Amino acid sequence: MQRRDALKIAAFGAAGFAVRRAVCLERTMPVIDAHIHLFDPTRQGGVPWPEKDDKVLYRTALPDRYETLARPFGVVGAIAIEASPLTTDNQWLLNVARKRPVMVGVIGDLVPSSPDFLKQLDELKRDTLFRGIRYGNLWNRDLKVDLEGPGFVEGLKTLAQAGLVFESANPDPRLIEAILNVADRVPDLRIVIDHLPHAPVPTEPMAGKEYWSNLQRLGQRSQVFVKLSEIPVLKDRALVRDAKFYKEPLDAIWDVFGEDRVIFGSDWPNSDHVASYADTFAIVREYISQKSPQAREKYYWKNSITAYRWRPRRGDQPSA
Repeated sequence: MQRRDALKIAAFGAAGFAVRRAVCLERTMPVIDAHIHLFDPTRQGGVPWPEKDDKVLYRTALPDRYETLARPFGVVGAIAIEASPLTTDNQWLLNVARKRPVMVGVIGDLVPSSPDFLKQLDELKRDTLFRGIRYGNLWNRDLKVDLEGPGFVEGLKTLAQAGLVFESANPDPRLIEAILNVADRVPDLRIVIDHLPHAPVPTEPMAGKEYWSNLQRLGQRSQVFVKLSEIPVLKDRALVRDAKFYKEPLDAIWDVFGEDRVIFGSDWPNSDHVASYADTFAIVREYISQKSPQAREKYYWKNSITAYRWRPRRGDQPSA
């Protein structure tokens, strides 16, 4: 047997073990995946993301493919997070989600300070699948700067009045500071912070202290939620599967926000750069299995209802 064949067999064996382990842990508890991306590079005009040279992601990512991957792990619903700054793609995403009942919500992309924001928001919110917008460290935006621009805070207040969510993207200390500013200025706005504990923590003592202070202040605000997403880590080009490796950073976030405001999100298919869906889910379940049944239930689906106020579309999806 050649060495590369042996490596392939080992890889398939590890993936199979991850699937079996994840499925056996808690097969009966329904799961809502609150962070996936949908796109179709084959559609006319292409897509702004992913890029054509991305050999992992540049392929169709639609609900049928996702559901085939996620169903074995008890996933009964998902929320699609925008993957395009094009205003027209909000309706495209809603149209795609509407056709598949596994999709319980959509987070779109709008600029709160745009002259057309109120009109665009009014049109999109008529669809009950539309649950809010995302804004942060992507599409060459800077929330800290943009927040001071004319009309931005007023736009966020309108979003809050509509009962919709403001979601962040790709956190770092600067963005966390900006999100705290948003929470202070629009206290009734529900906020979801993506991809913690993936944010880089400053190593300089004073900067690190400020970062954790800002997180703790956000943790005191009942309308702020956080996704434990983008969890898997590569070390020496290999996926770290040891649960002990992830416990400390996940505990740190859990301790700040508590069991009522942490949400599950896989970040599929972007997560494929690091780990398969099976491995991503196995790592998550290894950690969350140590929590109480009530905490696990909140993490897997209850907290996502509180944050996004999504509505079930089929019988196997839980309700508040």
